[in-house]
Amino acid sequence: MTDHIAISKASYSDRGASTSETAVAPSRKATGSHYTPEGLADFVAEQIYGARDEKQSGNTTKILDPAVGDGELLRSILKVAKQNHHTNLQVFGFETTCEALDAAKQRLQREFPCAAITLTHGDFLEFVLQNYGASPNGGLFQQLSQPEFDLIIANPPYVRTQVMGAKQAQRLAQEFGLSGRVDLYYAFILGMGRALRPGGIAGIIVSNRFMTTKSGHDVRLSILDNFDVLHVWDLGDTRLFEAAVLPAVLLLRKKTEGLLPPGPRFTSIYSTQRTNSSTACEDCVSALSKTGVVRLRDGQSFLVRRGRLDCGLKPGEVWRIATEDSDAWLSKVAANTSGTFRDIGRTRVGVKTTADHVFIRSDWEDMPESERPELLKPLATHHIARRFRAVCPERPKQIVYPHHTVDGKRSAVNLGEFPQTARYLNSFRPLLERRRYVAEAGRAWFEIWVPQDPDSWSKPKIVFRDIAQTPTFWMDLQGCVVNGDCYWLACERPEQIDLLWLALAVANSTFVEAYYDHRFHNKLYAGRRRFMTQYVEKFPLPNPSNALARKIIVAAKQIYDLTPSPEAEHLEQELDKMVWQAFDVSPEEVVR
Repeated sequence: MTDHIAISKASYSDRGASTSETAVAPSRKATGSHYTPEGLADFVAEQIYGARDEKQSGNTTKILDPAVGDGELLRSILKVAKQNHHTNLQVFGFETTCEALDAAKQRLQREFPCAAITLTHGDFLEFVLQNYGASPNGGLFQQLSQPEFDLIIANPPYVRTQVMGAKQAQRLAQEFGLSGRVDLYYAFILGMGRALRPGGIAGIIVSNRFMTTKSGHDVRLSILDNFDVLHVWDLGDTRLFEAAVLPAVLLLRKKTEGLLPPGPRFTSIYSTQRTNSSTACEDCVSALSKTGVVRLRDGQSFLVRRGRLDCGLKPGEVWRIATEDSDAWLSKVAANTSGTFRDIGRTRVGVKTTADHVFIRSDWEDMPESERPELLKPLATHHIARRFRAVCPERPKQIVYPHHTVDGKRSAVNLGEFPQTARYLNSFRPLLERRRYVAEAGRAWFEIWVPQDPDSWSKPKIVFRDIAQTPTFWMDLQGCVVNGDCYWLACERPEQIDLLWLALAVANSTFVEAYYDHRFHNKLYAGRRRFMTQYVEKFPLPNPSNALARKIIVAAKQIYDLTPSPEAEHLEQELDKMVWQAFDVSPEEVVR
Protein backbone atom coordinates (compact mmCIF):
# COMPACT_ATOMS: atom_id res chain seq x y z
CA MET A 1 0.00 0.00 0.00
CA THR A 2 1.21 3.47 -0.86
CA ASP A 3 0.89 6.72 1.07
CA HIS A 4 0.21 9.78 -1.05
CA ILE A 5 0.68 13.40 -0.05
CA ALA A 6 -2.14 14.52 2.21
CA ILE A 7 -4.46 17.18 0.85
CA SER A 8 -5.99 17.89 4.23
CA LYS A 9 -4.73 16.85 7.64
CA ALA A 10 -7.85 18.12 9.41
CA SER A 11 -9.92 15.16 10.49
CA TYR A 12 -13.68 15.00 10.07
CA SER A 13 -15.66 14.73 13.29
CA ASP A 14 -18.96 12.95 13.95
CA ARG A 15 -18.27 10.29 11.35
CA GLY A 16 -20.90 7.84 10.30
CA ALA A 17 -20.78 4.68 12.36
CA SER A 18 -18.53 1.61 12.86
CA THR A 19 -16.73 -1.24 14.26
CA SER A 20 -14.27 -3.03 16.21
CA GLU A 21 -12.25 -1.50 18.97
CA THR A 22 -8.90 -1.13 17.26
CA ALA A 23 -5.97 1.20 17.58
CA VAL A 24 -8.17 4.05 16.37
CA ALA A 25 -9.86 4.37 19.77
CA PRO A 26 -7.86 7.44 20.89
CA SER A 27 -8.66 9.18 17.62
CA ARG A 28 -12.33 8.32 17.90
CA LYS A 29 -12.46 9.89 21.32
CA ALA A 30 -10.74 13.03 20.10
CA THR A 31 -12.75 13.52 16.91
CA GLY A 32 -16.14 12.05 17.79
CA SER A 33 -15.76 9.49 15.01
CA HIS A 34 -18.01 6.44 14.89
CA TYR A 35 -17.24 3.67 12.43
CA THR A 36 -19.39 1.02 10.80
CA PRO A 37 -20.55 -2.04 12.78
CA GLU A 38 -19.37 -5.30 11.24
CA GLY A 39 -22.85 -6.70 10.59
CA LEU A 40 -23.97 -3.58 8.76
CA ALA A 41 -20.73 -3.41 6.77
CA ASP A 42 -21.25 -7.01 5.63
CA PHE A 43 -24.86 -6.22 4.68
CA VAL A 44 -23.85 -3.24 2.50
CA ALA A 45 -21.06 -5.22 0.82
CA GLU A 46 -23.44 -8.09 0.03
CA GLN A 47 -26.00 -5.72 -1.45
CA ILE A 48 -23.36 -4.10 -3.67
CA TYR A 49 -22.17 -7.43 -4.97
CA GLY A 50 -25.72 -8.60 -5.49
CA ALA A 51 -26.45 -5.55 -7.67
CA ARG A 52 -23.26 -5.49 -9.76
CA ASP A 53 -23.42 -6.51 -13.40
CA GLU A 54 -20.32 -8.51 -14.28
CA LYS A 55 -20.93 -7.84 -17.98
CA GLN A 56 -20.52 -4.11 -17.30
CA SER A 57 -17.15 -4.58 -15.55
CA GLY A 58 -13.80 -4.86 -17.27
CA ASN A 59 -11.11 -7.36 -16.46
CA THR A 60 -10.25 -5.50 -13.27
CA THR A 61 -12.79 -4.20 -10.76
CA LYS A 62 -11.88 -0.92 -9.07
CA ILE A 63 -13.34 -0.47 -5.59
CA LEU A 64 -13.36 2.78 -3.61
CA ASP A 65 -14.01 3.71 0.01
CA PRO A 66 -13.84 7.53 0.21
CA ALA A 67 -13.69 7.63 4.03
CA VAL A 68 -11.88 4.50 5.16
CA GLY A 69 -12.05 4.91 8.93
CA ASP A 70 -10.70 1.72 10.49
CA GLY A 71 -11.24 -0.24 7.26
CA GLU A 72 -14.35 -2.21 8.20
CA LEU A 73 -16.19 -1.50 4.94
CA LEU A 74 -13.20 -2.46 2.78
CA ARG A 75 -12.72 -5.56 4.89
CA SER A 76 -16.33 -6.55 4.28
CA ILE A 77 -16.30 -6.01 0.53
CA LEU A 78 -12.99 -7.87 0.16
CA LYS A 79 -14.48 -10.70 2.19
CA VAL A 80 -17.57 -10.84 -0.05
CA ALA A 81 -15.38 -10.67 -3.18
CA LYS A 82 -13.38 -13.62 -1.89
CA GLN A 83 -16.58 -15.58 -1.24
CA ASN A 84 -17.56 -14.91 -4.86
CA HIS A 85 -14.13 -16.10 -6.06
CA HIS A 86 -13.44 -12.64 -7.42
CA THR A 87 -9.77 -11.76 -7.04
CA ASN A 88 -8.94 -9.34 -9.87
CA LEU A 89 -9.47 -6.21 -7.78
CA GLN A 90 -7.89 -2.82 -7.26
CA VAL A 91 -8.94 -1.21 -4.01
CA PHE A 92 -8.54 2.49 -3.18
CA GLY A 93 -9.36 4.48 -0.09
CA PHE A 94 -9.00 7.95 1.46
CA GLU A 95 -8.71 8.87 5.13
CA THR A 96 -7.75 12.14 6.83
CA THR A 97 -6.97 10.70 10.27
CA CYS A 98 -3.49 9.14 10.52
CA GLU A 99 -4.37 6.82 13.41
CA ALA A 100 -7.39 5.42 11.62
CA LEU A 101 -5.47 5.01 8.38
CA ASP A 102 -2.63 3.13 10.08
CA ALA A 103 -5.11 0.83 11.82
CA ALA A 104 -6.91 0.14 8.54
CA LYS A 105 -3.64 -0.69 6.77
CA GLN A 106 -2.58 -3.12 9.46
CA ARG A 107 -5.82 -5.06 9.57
CA LEU A 108 -6.27 -5.20 5.76
CA GLN A 109 -2.66 -6.28 5.19
CA ARG A 110 -3.06 -8.95 7.84
CA GLU A 111 -6.35 -10.37 6.47
CA PHE A 112 -5.78 -9.81 2.72
CA PRO A 113 -2.01 -9.93 2.15
CA CYS A 114 -2.33 -10.48 -1.61
CA ALA A 115 -4.86 -7.76 -2.31
CA ALA A 116 -3.87 -4.70 -4.38
CA ILE A 117 -4.84 -1.92 -1.98
CA THR A 118 -3.86 1.76 -2.10
CA LEU A 119 -4.87 3.83 0.90
CA THR A 120 -4.27 7.57 0.75
CA HIS A 121 -3.81 9.96 3.64
CA GLY A 122 -5.89 12.71 2.12
CA ASP A 123 -9.26 14.28 1.48
CA PHE A 124 -11.56 12.53 -0.98
CA LEU A 125 -13.45 15.74 -1.76
CA GLU A 126 -10.23 17.50 -2.74
CA PHE A 127 -9.42 14.55 -4.98
CA VAL A 128 -12.84 14.85 -6.63
CA LEU A 129 -12.51 18.58 -7.17
CA GLN A 130 -9.02 18.21 -8.65
CA ASN A 131 -9.98 15.35 -10.96
CA TYR A 132 -13.61 16.10 -11.76
CA GLY A 133 -13.96 19.78 -10.90
CA ALA A 134 -12.86 22.95 -12.64
CA SER A 135 -9.27 21.73 -13.10
CA PRO A 136 -9.34 18.01 -13.90
CA ASN A 137 -6.13 15.98 -13.94
CA GLY A 138 -4.31 18.51 -11.80
CA GLY A 139 -2.96 18.40 -8.30
CA LEU A 140 -1.34 15.82 -6.13
CA PHE A 141 -3.27 12.69 -7.08
CA GLN A 142 -1.89 12.12 -10.53
CA GLN A 143 -1.33 8.42 -9.86
CA LEU A 144 -5.12 8.09 -9.55
CA SER A 145 -5.89 10.57 -12.34
CA GLN A 146 -9.49 10.22 -13.48
CA PRO A 147 -10.22 6.67 -12.41
CA GLU A 148 -13.70 5.36 -13.00
CA PHE A 149 -14.56 3.21 -10.04
CA ASP A 150 -16.77 0.18 -10.54
CA LEU A 151 -17.92 -0.17 -6.95
CA ILE A 152 -18.06 2.30 -4.08
CA ILE A 153 -18.74 1.37 -0.48
CA ALA A 154 -18.96 4.30 1.90
CA ASN A 155 -19.89 5.63 5.29
CA PRO A 156 -19.09 9.32 4.78
CA PRO A 157 -18.56 11.71 7.70
CA TYR A 158 -21.58 13.39 9.25
CA VAL A 159 -20.45 16.96 9.88
CA ARG A 160 -23.00 19.77 9.82
CA THR A 161 -22.42 23.39 8.80
CA GLN A 162 -21.88 24.67 12.34
CA VAL A 163 -19.13 22.10 12.92
CA MET A 164 -17.44 22.50 9.53
CA GLY A 165 -17.42 26.26 9.72
CA ALA A 166 -19.17 28.68 7.39
CA LYS A 167 -16.21 29.13 5.02
CA GLN A 168 -15.78 25.40 4.31
CA ALA A 169 -19.55 24.89 4.07
CA GLN A 170 -19.88 27.73 1.54
CA ARG A 171 -17.05 26.35 -0.56
CA LEU A 172 -18.56 22.88 -0.67
CA ALA A 173 -21.99 24.30 -1.41
CA GLN A 174 -20.60 26.27 -4.34
CA GLU A 175 -18.49 23.40 -5.72
CA PHE A 176 -21.25 20.80 -5.47
CA GLY A 177 -24.30 22.97 -6.14
CA LEU A 178 -25.81 22.74 -2.67
CA SER A 179 -27.82 25.28 -0.71
CA GLY A 180 -29.13 25.73 2.83
CA ARG A 181 -27.61 23.85 5.76
CA VAL A 182 -24.97 21.68 4.15
CA ASP A 183 -23.88 18.43 5.74
CA LEU A 184 -20.50 17.06 4.68
CA TYR A 185 -21.99 13.74 3.62
CA TYR A 186 -24.12 15.60 1.01
CA ALA A 187 -20.91 16.62 -0.77
CA PHE A 188 -19.53 13.08 -0.39
CA ILE A 189 -22.59 11.59 -2.11
CA LEU A 190 -22.27 13.99 -5.02
CA GLY A 191 -18.51 13.46 -5.17
CA MET A 192 -19.03 9.71 -5.39
CA GLY A 193 -21.38 10.33 -8.30
CA ARG A 194 -18.54 12.00 -10.18
CA ALA A 195 -16.06 9.22 -9.42
CA LEU A 196 -18.30 6.24 -10.21
CA ARG A 197 -18.35 4.93 -13.78
CA PRO A 198 -21.66 4.66 -15.67
CA GLY A 199 -23.37 1.48 -14.52
CA GLY A 200 -21.22 1.31 -11.40
CA ILE A 201 -22.76 0.47 -8.02
CA ALA A 202 -22.51 2.47 -4.79
CA GLY A 203 -23.62 1.33 -1.34
CA ILE A 204 -23.66 4.33 1.01
CA ILE A 205 -24.50 4.58 4.71
CA VAL A 206 -25.96 8.00 5.48
CA SER A 207 -28.17 9.77 7.98
CA ASN A 208 -31.81 9.34 7.01
CA ARG A 209 -32.43 13.06 7.60
CA PHE A 210 -31.62 14.05 4.02
CA MET A 211 -34.72 12.21 2.78
CA THR A 212 -37.15 14.46 4.63
CA THR A 213 -35.49 17.84 5.37
CA LYS A 214 -35.39 21.06 3.39
CA SER A 215 -31.60 21.04 3.49
CA GLY A 216 -31.63 17.66 1.73
CA HIS A 217 -33.56 19.03 -1.25
CA ASP A 218 -30.54 19.57 -3.50
CA VAL A 219 -28.89 16.25 -2.76
CA ARG A 220 -32.18 14.39 -3.36
CA LEU A 221 -32.43 16.07 -6.75
CA SER A 222 -28.80 15.28 -7.59
CA ILE A 223 -29.15 11.64 -6.61
CA LEU A 224 -32.16 11.24 -8.90
CA ASP A 225 -30.36 13.08 -11.72
CA ASN A 226 -27.18 11.00 -11.53
CA PHE A 227 -28.22 7.61 -10.17
CA ASP A 228 -30.83 4.92 -10.51
CA VAL A 229 -31.98 4.30 -6.96
CA LEU A 230 -32.11 0.53 -6.54
CA HIS A 231 -33.03 0.25 -2.86
CA VAL A 232 -33.25 2.40 0.26
CA TRP A 233 -33.13 0.90 3.75
CA ASP A 234 -34.24 3.29 6.51
CA LEU A 235 -32.70 1.79 9.64
CA GLY A 236 -34.66 4.10 11.91
CA ASP A 237 -34.17 3.85 15.66
CA THR A 238 -32.26 0.56 15.59
CA ARG A 239 -29.37 2.13 17.53
CA LEU A 240 -26.79 0.42 15.38
CA PHE A 241 -24.38 3.29 16.03
CA GLU A 242 -22.90 4.86 19.11
CA ALA A 243 -23.70 8.30 17.74
CA ALA A 244 -27.26 9.65 17.98
CA VAL A 245 -27.85 9.27 14.28
CA LEU A 246 -30.67 7.47 12.50
CA PRO A 247 -28.99 5.78 9.54
CA ALA A 248 -30.09 4.73 6.09
CA VAL A 249 -28.40 2.68 3.40
CA LEU A 250 -28.61 3.75 -0.25
CA LEU A 251 -27.95 1.27 -3.04
CA LEU A 252 -27.36 3.32 -6.19
CA ARG A 253 -26.36 2.66 -9.79
CA LYS A 254 -24.75 5.37 -11.90
CA LYS A 255 -27.06 6.17 -14.80
CA THR A 256 -25.96 4.72 -18.13
CA GLU A 257 -27.43 4.16 -21.55
CA GLY A 258 -28.88 0.72 -22.14
CA LEU A 259 -29.85 0.06 -18.52
CA LEU A 260 -33.46 0.79 -17.70
CA PRO A 261 -34.01 2.19 -14.22
CA PRO A 262 -35.77 -0.34 -11.99
CA GLY A 263 -38.59 0.52 -9.62
CA PRO A 264 -36.74 1.72 -6.49
CA ARG A 265 -37.48 -0.38 -3.43
CA PHE A 266 -37.76 0.91 0.13
CA THR A 267 -37.47 -0.99 3.41
CA SER A 268 -37.88 0.61 6.83
CA ILE A 269 -37.39 -0.73 10.34
CA TYR A 270 -38.57 1.12 13.46
CA SER A 271 -39.21 0.06 17.03
CA THR A 272 -42.78 -0.83 17.92
CA GLN A 273 -44.76 -1.54 21.06
CA ARG A 274 -46.40 -4.49 19.36
CA THR A 275 -45.04 -7.80 20.62
CA ASN A 276 -47.43 -10.29 18.99
CA SER A 277 -44.91 -11.75 16.56
CA SER A 278 -43.81 -15.26 15.81
CA THR A 279 -40.92 -14.01 13.66
CA ALA A 280 -37.62 -14.01 15.53
CA CYS A 281 -34.27 -12.65 14.34
CA GLU A 282 -30.78 -12.43 15.74
CA ASP A 283 -30.41 -8.69 15.15
CA CYS A 284 -31.79 -5.67 13.26
CA VAL A 285 -29.74 -6.30 10.14
CA SER A 286 -31.03 -9.84 9.71
CA ALA A 287 -34.57 -8.54 10.35
CA LEU A 288 -34.37 -6.45 7.16
CA SER A 289 -35.23 -9.51 5.09
CA LYS A 290 -38.54 -9.96 6.97
CA THR A 291 -41.89 -8.14 6.86
CA GLY A 292 -44.13 -7.11 9.73
CA VAL A 293 -43.36 -7.22 13.46
CA VAL A 294 -40.06 -8.93 14.25
CA ARG A 295 -38.83 -9.89 17.70
CA LEU A 296 -35.09 -9.80 18.38
CA ARG A 297 -33.17 -12.08 20.67
CA ASP A 298 -32.75 -9.27 23.20
CA GLY A 299 -36.54 -8.83 23.47
CA GLN A 300 -36.91 -5.69 21.35
CA SER A 301 -39.67 -5.57 18.75
CA PHE A 302 -39.41 -3.80 15.39
CA LEU A 303 -41.85 -3.20 12.56
CA VAL A 304 -40.32 -3.92 9.15
CA ARG A 305 -42.18 -2.39 6.20
CA ARG A 306 -41.35 -3.13 2.57
CA GLY A 307 -42.56 -1.09 -0.37
CA ARG A 308 -41.34 1.27 -3.05
CA LEU A 309 -39.58 4.62 -2.84
CA ASP A 310 -41.97 7.52 -3.42
CA CYS A 311 -40.04 10.66 -4.37
CA GLY A 312 -43.16 12.84 -4.66
CA LEU A 313 -44.75 14.53 -7.64
CA LYS A 314 -42.53 17.62 -7.64
CA PRO A 315 -38.72 17.67 -7.91
CA GLY A 316 -37.01 17.60 -4.53
CA GLU A 317 -40.03 16.50 -2.50
CA VAL A 318 -39.46 14.33 0.57
CA TRP A 319 -38.79 10.63 0.12
CA ARG A 320 -41.07 8.14 1.81
CA ILE A 321 -41.94 4.48 1.78
CA ALA A 322 -45.05 3.74 -0.30
CA THR A 323 -47.18 0.63 -0.17
CA GLU A 324 -50.54 -0.15 -1.74
CA ASP A 325 -52.21 0.19 1.65
CA SER A 326 -50.56 3.50 2.54
CA ASP A 327 -51.26 4.98 -0.91
CA ALA A 328 -54.91 3.98 -0.68
CA TRP A 329 -55.15 5.46 2.83
CA LEU A 330 -53.58 8.78 1.77
CA SER A 331 -55.82 8.95 -1.30
CA LYS A 332 -58.88 8.55 0.89
CA VAL A 333 -57.66 11.31 3.20
CA ALA A 334 -56.94 13.58 0.20
CA ALA A 335 -60.49 13.07 -1.07
CA ASN A 336 -61.78 14.48 2.23
CA THR A 337 -59.27 17.34 2.51
CA SER A 338 -60.29 20.90 1.63
CA GLY A 339 -57.04 22.65 2.62
CA THR A 340 -53.88 22.52 4.67
CA PHE A 341 -52.44 24.30 7.67
CA ARG A 342 -50.48 26.54 5.26
CA ASP A 343 -53.79 28.03 4.12
CA ILE A 344 -54.15 29.51 7.60
CA GLY A 345 -50.73 31.12 7.79
CA ARG A 346 -47.00 30.55 7.95
CA THR A 347 -45.55 28.10 10.45
CA ARG A 348 -42.45 29.62 12.03
CA VAL A 349 -39.93 28.78 14.69
CA GLY A 350 -39.81 30.95 17.80
CA VAL A 351 -37.40 33.73 18.69
CA LYS A 352 -33.68 33.13 19.21
CA THR A 353 -31.93 35.63 21.47
CA THR A 354 -28.46 33.99 21.44
CA ALA A 355 -28.17 35.36 25.00
CA ASP A 356 -31.06 33.74 26.84
CA HIS A 357 -29.76 34.37 30.35
CA VAL A 358 -29.92 38.12 29.61
CA PHE A 359 -33.25 38.31 27.83
CA ILE A 360 -35.18 35.44 29.43
CA ARG A 361 -35.78 34.99 33.16
CA SER A 362 -38.42 33.73 35.56
CA ASP A 363 -37.40 35.97 38.48
CA TRP A 364 -38.34 39.39 37.12
CA GLU A 365 -40.90 39.82 39.90
CA ASP A 366 -38.08 39.61 42.45
CA MET A 367 -36.67 42.88 41.10
CA PRO A 368 -37.84 46.20 42.50
CA GLU A 369 -40.51 47.60 40.21
CA SER A 370 -38.33 50.65 39.56
CA GLU A 371 -35.61 48.41 38.06
CA ARG A 372 -37.79 45.98 36.14
CA PRO A 373 -37.58 46.41 32.32
CA GLU A 374 -40.69 47.92 30.76
CA LEU A 375 -40.46 45.72 27.65
CA LEU A 376 -41.29 42.40 29.30
CA LYS A 377 -43.59 40.01 27.50
CA PRO A 378 -44.85 36.54 28.54
CA LEU A 379 -42.88 33.71 26.93
CA ALA A 380 -44.15 30.35 25.67
CA THR A 381 -41.58 27.55 25.92
CA HIS A 382 -41.67 23.76 25.72
CA HIS A 383 -41.71 23.68 29.52
CA ILE A 384 -45.37 24.75 29.57
CA ALA A 385 -46.40 22.46 26.72
CA ARG A 386 -49.71 20.65 27.05
CA ARG A 387 -52.33 19.72 24.51
CA PHE A 388 -54.93 22.42 23.79
CA ARG A 389 -54.00 24.71 26.71
CA ALA A 390 -50.57 25.36 28.22
CA VAL A 391 -49.60 24.82 31.83
CA CYS A 392 -49.56 27.94 34.03
CA PRO A 393 -46.34 27.79 36.12
CA GLU A 394 -46.01 29.64 39.41
CA ARG A 395 -43.06 31.62 38.09
CA PRO A 396 -43.66 32.03 34.35
CA LYS A 397 -40.82 33.03 32.12
CA GLN A 398 -40.81 36.47 30.52
CA ILE A 399 -38.62 37.95 27.82
CA VAL A 400 -37.23 41.43 27.28
CA TYR A 401 -38.48 42.10 23.77
CA PRO A 402 -36.92 45.30 22.33
CA HIS A 403 -38.70 45.22 18.96
CA HIS A 404 -41.79 46.79 17.44
CA THR A 405 -43.28 47.50 14.04
CA VAL A 406 -43.09 50.91 12.38
CA ASP A 407 -44.86 51.56 9.07
CA GLY A 408 -45.24 47.83 8.53
CA LYS A 409 -41.56 47.07 9.13
CA ARG A 410 -39.93 45.45 12.14
CA SER A 411 -37.36 47.58 13.92
CA ALA A 412 -35.57 47.92 17.23
CA VAL A 413 -37.15 50.22 19.79
CA ASN A 414 -35.60 53.53 20.85
CA LEU A 415 -34.06 52.53 24.16
CA GLY A 416 -34.17 56.16 25.28
CA GLU A 417 -37.94 55.82 25.64
CA PHE A 418 -37.56 52.87 28.03
CA PRO A 419 -35.03 53.89 30.71
CA GLN A 420 -35.38 50.80 32.93
CA THR A 421 -34.93 48.47 29.97
CA ALA A 422 -31.96 50.58 28.85
CA ARG A 423 -30.28 50.36 32.27
CA TYR A 424 -30.85 46.61 32.44
CA LEU A 425 -29.50 45.86 28.95
CA ASN A 426 -26.58 48.27 29.37
CA SER A 427 -25.46 46.28 32.40
CA PHE A 428 -24.87 43.38 29.96
CA ARG A 429 -23.64 45.48 27.05
CA PRO A 430 -20.08 44.03 26.83
CA LEU A 431 -21.52 40.53 26.68
CA LEU A 432 -24.18 41.44 24.12
CA GLU A 433 -21.68 43.27 21.93
CA ARG A 434 -19.63 40.10 21.72
CA ARG A 435 -22.36 38.81 19.42
CA ARG A 436 -20.46 40.25 16.48
CA TYR A 437 -22.82 38.71 13.92
CA VAL A 438 -25.54 41.07 15.20
CA ALA A 439 -23.46 44.15 14.40
CA GLU A 440 -22.27 42.67 11.10
CA ALA A 441 -25.91 42.33 10.07
CA GLY A 442 -26.41 46.06 10.66
CA ARG A 443 -28.43 45.53 13.84
CA ALA A 444 -28.31 47.30 17.22
CA TRP A 445 -26.23 45.63 19.92
CA PHE A 446 -29.27 45.00 22.17
CA GLU A 447 -31.45 43.28 19.58
CA ILE A 448 -32.70 39.72 19.68
CA TRP A 449 -31.00 37.79 16.88
CA VAL A 450 -34.22 36.24 15.51
CA PRO A 451 -37.13 38.39 16.78
CA GLN A 452 -39.77 37.21 14.26
CA ASP A 453 -42.88 39.40 13.82
CA PRO A 454 -43.69 41.81 16.71
CA ASP A 455 -47.28 42.33 15.51
CA SER A 456 -48.10 38.61 15.51
CA TRP A 457 -47.60 37.96 19.22
CA SER A 458 -50.94 39.52 20.15
CA LYS A 459 -52.84 37.34 17.66
CA PRO A 460 -54.40 33.99 18.60
CA LYS A 461 -51.90 31.34 17.62
CA ILE A 462 -51.12 27.65 17.87
CA VAL A 463 -47.82 26.83 19.59
CA PHE A 464 -46.23 23.39 19.52
CA ARG A 465 -43.16 21.41 20.42
CA ASP A 466 -40.62 20.58 17.74
CA ILE A 467 -39.90 17.04 19.00
CA ALA A 468 -42.53 14.91 20.69
CA GLN A 469 -43.65 11.28 20.77
CA THR A 470 -47.25 12.45 20.48
CA PRO A 471 -48.29 15.82 19.04
CA THR A 472 -48.47 18.60 21.63
CA PHE A 473 -50.19 21.70 20.20
CA TRP A 474 -51.84 24.40 22.28
CA MET A 475 -53.71 27.64 21.70
CA ASP A 476 -52.13 30.85 22.95
CA LEU A 477 -54.58 33.69 23.64
CA GLN A 478 -52.29 35.56 26.09
CA GLY A 479 -50.09 37.32 23.53
CA CYS A 480 -47.00 35.27 24.37
CA VAL A 481 -43.74 35.56 22.52
CA VAL A 482 -42.77 32.04 21.38
CA ASN A 483 -39.30 30.79 22.30
CA GLY A 484 -37.01 29.09 19.80
CA ASP A 485 -37.67 25.64 21.27
CA CYS A 486 -41.18 25.76 19.80
CA TYR A 487 -42.95 26.54 16.53
CA TRP A 488 -46.10 28.63 16.06
CA LEU A 489 -48.89 29.33 13.60
CA ALA A 490 -51.08 32.46 13.61
CA CYS A 491 -53.97 33.38 11.32
CA GLU A 492 -53.09 35.69 8.48
CA ARG A 493 -56.74 36.83 8.39
CA PRO A 494 -58.72 37.44 11.61
CA GLU A 495 -61.86 35.87 10.15
CA GLN A 496 -60.02 32.52 10.00
CA ILE A 497 -59.92 32.05 13.76
CA ASP A 498 -62.28 29.05 13.59
CA LEU A 499 -59.88 27.43 11.11
CA LEU A 500 -57.20 27.76 13.77
CA TRP A 501 -59.37 25.85 16.25
CA LEU A 502 -60.06 23.21 13.60
CA ALA A 503 -56.33 22.89 12.97
CA LEU A 504 -55.72 22.56 16.72
CA ALA A 505 -58.10 19.61 16.90
CA VAL A 506 -56.51 17.88 13.89
CA ALA A 507 -52.98 18.53 15.16
CA ASN A 508 -53.65 16.90 18.55
CA SER A 509 -55.39 13.83 17.11
CA THR A 510 -54.15 10.29 16.73
CA PHE A 511 -55.22 10.74 13.11
CA VAL A 512 -52.40 13.22 12.51
CA GLU A 513 -49.90 10.74 13.99
CA ALA A 514 -51.00 8.21 11.38
CA TYR A 515 -50.93 10.86 8.65
CA TYR A 516 -47.43 11.91 9.67
CA ASP A 517 -46.17 8.32 9.60
CA HIS A 518 -47.67 7.65 6.17
CA ARG A 519 -46.64 10.94 4.59
CA PHE A 520 -43.31 11.83 6.22
CA HIS A 521 -42.20 9.11 8.66
CA ASN A 522 -39.35 11.18 10.06
CA LYS A 523 -38.97 9.61 13.48
CA LEU A 524 -36.23 9.87 16.05
CA TYR A 525 -35.44 7.49 18.89
CA ALA A 526 -38.30 6.04 20.98
CA GLY A 527 -40.87 6.94 18.33
CA ARG A 528 -40.46 10.70 18.69
CA ARG A 529 -41.55 12.76 15.70
CA ARG A 530 -40.22 16.03 14.31
CA PHE A 531 -42.97 18.64 13.97
CA MET A 532 -41.22 21.07 11.66
CA THR A 533 -42.55 23.69 9.25
CA GLN A 534 -42.29 21.54 6.12
CA TYR A 535 -44.45 18.84 7.72
CA VAL A 536 -46.98 20.82 9.74
CA GLU A 537 -47.83 23.15 6.87
CA LYS A 538 -48.95 20.08 4.90
CA PHE A 539 -51.26 18.71 7.60
CA PRO A 540 -54.76 18.37 6.10
CA LEU A 541 -57.95 20.19 7.08
CA PRO A 542 -61.46 18.85 6.52
CA ASN A 543 -64.13 21.08 4.99
CA PRO A 544 -64.76 23.68 7.74
CA SER A 545 -68.30 24.34 6.56
CA ASN A 546 -69.73 20.87 7.10
CA ALA A 547 -71.61 19.94 10.26
CA LEU A 548 -68.95 17.58 11.64
CA ALA A 549 -66.18 20.18 11.26
CA ARG A 550 -68.30 22.73 13.10
CA LYS A 551 -68.79 20.23 15.95
CA ILE A 552 -65.01 19.70 16.02
CA ILE A 553 -64.40 23.44 16.33
CA VAL A 554 -66.89 23.76 19.19
CA ALA A 555 -65.36 20.76 20.99
CA ALA A 556 -61.82 22.15 20.65
CA LYS A 557 -62.91 25.43 22.26
CA GLN A 558 -64.66 23.54 25.08
CA ILE A 559 -61.54 21.46 25.77
CA TYR A 560 -59.50 24.66 25.97
CA ASP A 561 -61.95 26.16 28.49
CA LEU A 562 -62.16 22.97 30.60
CA THR A 563 -58.44 22.03 30.64
CA PRO A 564 -57.26 20.62 32.97
CA SER A 565 -60.18 18.49 34.12
CA PRO A 566 -61.61 14.98 33.70
CA GLU A 567 -64.33 16.50 31.51
CA ALA A 568 -61.67 17.84 29.14
CA GLU A 569 -59.98 14.44 28.93
CA HIS A 570 -63.26 12.71 28.09
CA LEU A 571 -64.16 15.33 25.51
CA GLU A 572 -60.72 15.01 23.94
CA GLN A 573 -61.34 11.30 23.33
CA GLU A 574 -64.64 12.11 21.62
CA LEU A 575 -62.98 14.83 19.58
CA ASP A 576 -60.32 12.39 18.40
CA LYS A 577 -63.01 10.09 17.00
CA MET A 578 -64.65 13.00 15.18
CA VAL A 579 -61.37 13.95 13.48
CA TRP A 580 -61.00 10.43 12.09
CA GLN A 581 -64.61 10.58 10.87
CA ALA A 582 -64.02 13.93 9.19
CA PHE A 583 -61.47 12.30 6.87
CA ASP A 584 -63.58 9.14 6.42
CA VAL A 585 -60.87 6.81 7.75
CA SER A 586 -60.53 4.75 10.90
CA PRO A 587 -57.66 3.72 13.20
CA GLU A 588 -58.22 0.10 12.19
CA GLU A 589 -57.06 0.92 8.65
CA VAL A 590 -53.63 2.08 9.80
CA VAL A 591 -50.64 -0.27 9.58
CA ARG A 592 -48.15 0.70 12.29
